[in-house]
Amino acid sequence: MIKLFVKFESSFIKEFRSENPGVTIGRKADNDLVLDNATVSGHHCKIYKAGETFFIEDLGSTNGTFVNGKKIIKAGLKNNDAITLVKYSLIFSSDASASAPKEAPAAAAPSPAESQSKYAGGVKLRGVIEVLDNPADAKTEYELSPASTYIGKPGKANIPAKNATIFSSVPELAVVITFRPDGYYLIPLKEGFAKYNGDPLKEKVLLKNDDVIEVGATKFKFTVKKM
Repeated sequence: MIKLFVKFESSFIKEFRSENPGVTIGRKADNDLVLDNATVSGHHCKIYKAGETFFIEDLGSTNGTFVNGKKIIKAGLKNNDAITLVKYSLIFSSDASASAPKEAPAAAAPSPAESQSKYAGGVKLRGVIEVLDNPADAKTEYELSPASTYIGKPGKANIPAKNATIFSSVPELAVVITFRPDGYYLIPLKEGFAKYNGDPLKEKVLLKNDDVIEVGATKFKFTVKKM
């Protein structure tokens, strides 16, 4: 089995598993693992088994494939190797019973409560997303997680958004909002799909009160409130 723990920047997105001896990774829909971001090539790389060893091979990608920080054309893989495709980090495992990579000990970073207290100057705050237009469900307000909150396809993301047209579907995960010591950041997972204050969202931004986020046909407003 091939197992990959997929992160976008510092945010965990999903766990990918395949019983096949080989998988392809890239931006196009015919890949086994689709990373829908403009920085990823259409067919970026592949992982396959030869004998008892798994290998990763770059498929002529524009931005390159890296294993444990080193650019490769082809390389062997072992458990917990880190594969980097620009903004994505894929932690590899071939053992079905292997556990997820451990996060850094809590002491290495402030807790969400400590971070929020520092961010708010001692006052506990919470980020809130309010639905302004075209809701995808009955809720009109969502409290943001202290870690990461995703906006995207209903049933897949924490906050659902409605398709703009029948020809333009919302990705499973279009954007993620992450909390850091200096505030809430909005990060595109599909570059240019969402809008931030009317402009295509191409890179992460620090959110401010009353910022407007558009994903598909749904429009949201970001606000920080006292807890």
